[in-house]
Amino acid sequence: MFSDDVASRSLGIELLEVAEGRAVARMRVTEQMVNGHKIAHGGYLFLLADTTFACACNSYGPVTVAAAAEITFVASANLGDELIATAQERTRFGRNGIYDVTVHRDGQVIAEFRGRSHTIGKESA
Repeated sequence: MFSDDVASRSLGIELLEVAEGRAVARMRVTEQMVNGHKIAHGGYLFLLADTTFACACNSYGPVTVAAAAEITFVASANLGDELIATAQERTRFGRNGIYDVTVHRDGQVIAEFRGRSHTIGKESA
């Protein structure tokens, strides 16, 4: 799935690890990602967390999509920061799941994301 994700890969997101219910990804904050306050735009932080969530919830094989997601911004990210997102499954029930993603920089939490997934039933390509 990630190899076909042009949006994420075009931003330089790298998938570092994937296992059942878990994924780790990395992204460096570039000049194009910085807003008028000279900090990383929250949309890019959400995209990194969402991509990592997608890799974790699709790790079982069947195509799984986001049903909902929310993010809490804890600290600002800056130009040049290397951000690491770690997604971990909390529970799966029926065709649904709940995943938490922590985005951090050098151990400092930048954002906390919670995503709810829904498996649509077909196998991924």
